[in-house]
Amino acid sequence: MFDPLYVASGFGVGLLVGMTGVGGGSLMTPLLILLFGVHPATAVGTDLLYAAATKTGGSLVHGWSRSVHWPAVLRLACGSIPASALTLLVLWKLDLKSDSERSLVNLVLCFALLLTATSLIFRKSIMERYRSRLERVDDRTTAIATVVTGIVLGVLVSISSVGAGAVGVTVLLLLYPRLPMVTIVGSDIAHAVPLTLVAGMGHWALGDVDWALMGVLLVGSLPGIIVGSYSATRVPETVLRLTLACVLFVVAGKIMFAELHLSSAFVTALAWTH
Repeated sequence: MFDPLYVASGFGVGLLVGMTGVGGGSLMTPLLILLFGVHPATAVGTDLLYAAATKTGGSLVHGWSRSVHWPAVLRLACGSIPASALTLLVLWKLDLKSDSERSLVNLVLCFALLLTATSLIFRKSIMERYRSRLERVDDRTTAIATVVTGIVLGVLVSISSVGAGAVGVTVLLLLYPRLPMVTIVGSDIAHAVPLTLVAGMGHWALGDVDWALMGVLLVGSLPGIIVGSYSATRVPETVLRLTLACVLFVVAGKIMFAELHLSSAFVTALAWTH
């Protein structure tokens, strides 16, 4: 299964992740669904374990550099890990048929992609508007808000594998306005490791992981992340952010269009049978 196209895709996504810190699940899952025709549930499960592997390296680097705010990571994990386990339990109990599962994953994926794209575009204006107010919020409120954010991310990531990057960073910037950007990114990556690992193992238990595919993607993505990390300072951050947001809007629209087309075809077929 050593397809050069899979390796090239892994390298491209790794390059973007290295440059922006965002784009792993946001790009890899839609890429597997739209370009390679992988079933959405398998794409999500495979991408989650792929993300856990790639972000472990980033987390170790940030931990070594002391650019991780561990209280924020623990608070996020207190919400996200139980939420992820509960979401996966519900998915298992519902025992969704193939088409139902495909529709659920696609709809949540569209929502998560649009949320990610919006947070990329409007992050600066959101910061300017709310940052000064949030600096006056007490520690207890911040802690509760962080746990709630973890719960939302746990559900989103477990169903779609998207949301831990841009959405997590934006919320952490609002909740912890005094922390430097490098610590925010480091904390977000550190939290993504246990979340994607737990969610990925859950999908593996449900039979939604393609190990061979994950291995081929890693072959391309690990060098891509290294090259991207070195190139990050040479490319304007705003250009990268806006380009990535536009790509996510297009991808979300394409998935939604395909989903609506499938639904209308199903309704038509149902009408014909009656």
